[in-house]
Amino acid sequence: MIRRRRTVLALNVALALTLLALLVFDDAPAQEGGGASPPNAAGRPPAWLHKLRPGQKPPQFVLFSFDGAGSHEHWQRVLPLAKSVNAHFSGFLSGIYLLTNDQRDQYQGPGHRPGKASIGFGGSDADVRTLVADLNTAVAQGQEIGTHYNGHFCTGAEPSVGHWTTAAWGDELAQFFQFVDQARAQRGLNVDPATIRGGRTPCLEGDWNQALPAMRAAGLRYDSSQSSEGVRWPEQRDGIWEFWMPYVKVPALNKKVIMMDYNLWFQLNHARNDATRTAEFRADTPATYRGAYQAAFGGNRAPLVVANHFNDWAGGAFAKATEDFMGEVCTKPETICATYSEVIR
Repeated sequence: MIRRRRTVLALNVALALTLLALLVFDDAPAQEGGGASPPNAAGRPPAWLHKLRPGQKPPQFVLFSFDGAGSHEHWQRVLPLAKSVNAHFSGFLSGIYLLTNDQRDQYQGPGHRPGKASIGFGGSDADVRTLVADLNTAVAQGQEIGTHYNGHFCTGAEPSVGHWTTAAWGDELAQFFQFVDQARAQRGLNVDPATIRGGRTPCLEGDWNQALPAMRAAGLRYDSSQSSEGVRWPEQRDGIWEFWMPYVKVPALNKKVIMMDYNLWFQLNHARNDATRTAEFRADTPATYRGAYQAAFGGNRAPLVVANHFNDWAGGAFAKATEDFMGEVCTKPETICATYSEVIR
């Protein structure tokens, strides 16, 4: 849950268009339909990745992301869905999911004893191998893998990430990449560490003056943990692009909430796992997404961050609602469901 709320200065439409116009890749016309097309057989970028003509609006990017990214059931649902609508998305992996329960002592979170974490480890050897297979399928399909760090130490699990120093963040990231390298060597993981360019912090927490330098030192290029009023263009801080988590109006509540599944769940019923309200929440959530999409599409065209977890809260209401929205929005004209790294390009 979000502890703090930050208001940021928005880039206006003219500035956003100017920034994008400086990125020259291709002179092809903008793609009319939705989807994040891969490079063609000649290795050229997709049609939408090109210099904007004077006065031309950018496409409406929609950035789906899933924290944790460890559930086989959810991978099996989202991967074919994304493929069917030509969508790319980002899975922010919790590194200790690459460790079996018997390997838990290989991880020591900053200030914590070995083997301690606020989330589970990867389970059995077979469970970890299944996850590796899911990750390999994802990257082969053009999906992006980022980091959700490791132990998920939020406020109350002290020393929590909100109090970590730059050295502590650096240690956490070094261990994350160590687990990726180990899975590559021992289990055939096909995720190249060089392609892991960003992620999201646990519970959206962190002292950014401490965290951002560690991200940069680890080779990351973006973060998507901080909040903004409405949908805003990303801004660069300390060498890291910040893709803002927007506060948007939730029609069912008639107030603004950070547009993330857990935050919606908490505001709708204090995060009580009440399956009797599954249908209600499954309808309320896409209504929120649609409102944010329409505001961005008709306004500044800033990338819309749709942040979620691989979860089954409230009978799976939020996961299913997000899948419903992916199937709906990614086929809209002038709309590209892309990864963070694709948007940076």
